[in-house]
Amino acid sequence: MPATSSSVGSGAAGAAIFADSDSRKFRYFDPRGKRATHYEDVTVDVQPDPERYLLQDWIISFPDGKGAYVKDATAARSSNWHAFRAPDQEWERTHYQRQSKIEAMIQGVIGNARKYGAPKNFDKAWIKVLQTHLGAWKHAEFGLGTSLMQAQRYGYTQMINNATLTNSSYKLRLAQDITLYLAEIGLDIDGWDDEAGKRAWLEDGIWQGTREAVESIMGSTDYLEQYFAINVVFEPLVGELFRSGFLMQVAAANGDFITPAVISAAEADYERNLANTVDLIYLLANDAEYGKDNTTLFKGWLKKHAALADRAAQGLQPIWSQPHSKPVSFADVREKSHERLAQITGELGL
Repeated sequence: MPATSSSVGSGAAGAAIFADSDSRKFRYFDPRGKRATHYEDVTVDVQPDPERYLLQDWIISFPDGKGAYVKDATAARSSNWHAFRAPDQEWERTHYQRQSKIEAMIQGVIGNARKYGAPKNFDKAWIKVLQTHLGAWKHAEFGLGTSLMQAQRYGYTQMINNATLTNSSYKLRLAQDITLYLAEIGLDIDGWDDEAGKRAWLEDGIWQGTREAVESIMGSTDYLEQYFAINVVFEPLVGELFRSGFLMQVAAANGDFITPAVISAAEADYERNLANTVDLIYLLANDAEYGKDNTTLFKGWLKKHAALADRAAQGLQPIWSQPHSKPVSFADVREKSHERLAQITGELGL
């Protein structure tokens, strides 16, 4: 809680009244629950705020006079940006541990599969799908990760920045995982083309809608719009559609038990990222002072990016017909993606 009005002008010890001023604890914030979690202890107010405890104003300012962080980096408004506490409670130590475990799992799966010659048993048509379309998808993941890396710089609190930055890290890790995975199995497959994915991303009409959607997100100057567009709109309509609705369901039917293991970590990543996003957007949409304006803003973002994501998803339809074995239809997967979006927006009141 902020200092009382009677002590705002003084930086002397004991002048300000904080959450635990009358106890022997050193906690200068109100925890979300009855007790502060370890995550809150190491994250809340790590990024200072002149409205709370930085009485001398920003230590570093830009040439135009603006402080290190400004609220107008997004069109959304909040009566208390510090109310957001990421539900995944991911901070530096737990994040590195999680990423390390995922990498060890993926490398173990790939290593064991190659040891017994599994890539050589992939269906021939499926091999072309992997080198072309999974190879193209890594560029989408890299673009989204890059967008979030840029977005995290502008979050007004450390909680928002942490949630955005870990989201970026997950995306960039997946892009790297796909790149290394395709390079490794390519060593075992005659005629493998490492450049097919890049060509498809840049030139194949199937991928140009996805490319447009990703680049539109990257081009936004509003960090919260980028975060919203990726997790509320693009992921259910395009990301899950391609990863869960195609790769993870079709691979095994075409002799490939490796790809689902590599991709599965991304679906768990998204659940964590979605939980953070929904929590933040819900708080802003229900803000006592700015909730109505924020809801109108979010509906505008939803309309804009859903149109782009719908075109992107429709453009991917031909991929479903390329494998020899087709256990799922594009229409069924597309319907589920729309249900997923409706569920998410319903929770947010949009």
